[in-house]
Amino acid sequence: MKELDCVELTQPFEGLPAGAKGTVVLVYPGPHAEVEFFDGEDETIGVFTVPTSLLKVTWAAAS
Repeated sequence: MKELDCVELTQPFEGLPAGAKGTVVLVYPGPHAEVEFFDGEDETIGVFTVPTSLLKVTWAAAS
């Protein structure tokens, strides 16, 4: 997982439902990433620090 990858939650987290879609904006050393989540109209819901174990990459940004 790297910055600008598109991800979705594999289970609910901090009030967000499983399947919520977002973009990785920062990968921390260790098991967390900062992710900006969006609603169905591409409006930002918020930025959350999420354990990477709860994220599935749906589109990988170019290296």
